[in-house]
Amino acid sequence: MAEKTDVQQALQQTVFIRGENRPFGELTLGDARTRADELKAATGWGPTMRVAPVARAWRELTMKMEQAGAGTVAELDPDVIGELAKKLWVGGSLL
Repeated sequence: MAEKTDVQQALQQTVFIRGENRPFGELTLGDARTRADELKAATGWGPTMRVAPVARAWRELTMKMEQAGAGTVAELDPDVIGELAKKLWVGGSLL
């Protein structure tokens, strides 16, 4: 079960998309799909291979949003948000 404060932190964390910083919780399915595609395109060999797991996590987010019929990330189950936030590098400490 995800900690409520961790989920709230993740939802409030800003992500640069559509030309500005937006709270993660306000990102739409289209935003998540765009980010997944951008990161997948940036994945190659060598150091850029490290981007692949994050690109897959953004793709997983799009699938979860589609399955739940969620219009924004905030509409997802908190446990799903908590599960994916670290994989997405959103919220909390990344160290």
